[in-house]
Amino acid sequence: MDSAYLEQLLNAVANGEESIPEALERLRSFPLDSSLEFARLDTHRTIRTGRPEVVFCQGKTTAQCVAIAQRLSESNPLVLMTRANVEVGEAVCTHLPGAIYHERARCITVGNLPDTDSPTGYVAVLTAGTADLPVAEEAILTLRCLGTPVQTAFDVGVAGLHRLLAVRPLLDSAVCIVVVAGMEGALASVVGGLVQCPVVACPTSVGYGTAFGGVSALLTMLNSCASGVAVVNIDNGFGAGQFAHLIVQVGISAVQESL
Repeated sequence: MDSAYLEQLLNAVANGEESIPEALERLRSFPLDSSLEFARLDTHRTIRTGRPEVVFCQGKTTAQCVAIAQRLSESNPLVLMTRANVEVGEAVCTHLPGAIYHERARCITVGNLPDTDSPTGYVAVLTAGTADLPVAEEAILTLRCLGTPVQTAFDVGVAGLHRLLAVRPLLDSAVCIVVVAGMEGALASVVGGLVQCPVVACPTSVGYGTAFGGVSALLTMLNSCASGVAVVNIDNGFGAGQFAHLIVQVGISAVQESL
């Protein structure tokens, strides 16, 4: 449920196309749907924040994920579910015909993705290596679900800096850059020292033993000597995508205010 939905409903009541009792029934779960014993669904979040509630599947049973997806899809044109394994993906797709399981991103979408068009440009998503792709794909899908344009460059890590320099035009034209890197996580600092736009650094758990499951990459990014680098949690592609989207939204607001 979003502002457009409420505006349409209020207009229908004002024009006599829908009765007040009918409208109240449609608003029955607003702003909270507590019909499920194990979850309280925030149907008001899009109106408050501009971004709908997202389902984190890890730790939930398959049946819980299916039930939550069914309820949210009744009041949201698009539902995003993250950290979903194959079993959950197959179950949700079986029960909801409009669902798609994005295996590499470990995410599920229910409904049609919006057109990605922005007057301020795109977010560039980079990975240091191919092993970082699952986290990057989560960020990419998150951005697409929010309607933010995305362009990508994969496997451009510091072990071969010429690969990064080869995509320099992509970096220079981006509104924001999401850098997904494991091992020592140095790519975020290098990118931050090259570009004018904000950089969102996302460490991954990729690496040998002393990478400590992504802690080494996290600390490198937190200690970056390049300015303009913000860091999200280890493997948090969703959080990186959300933050990059907000940066784009600020740019859109600035453009609209200048018109």
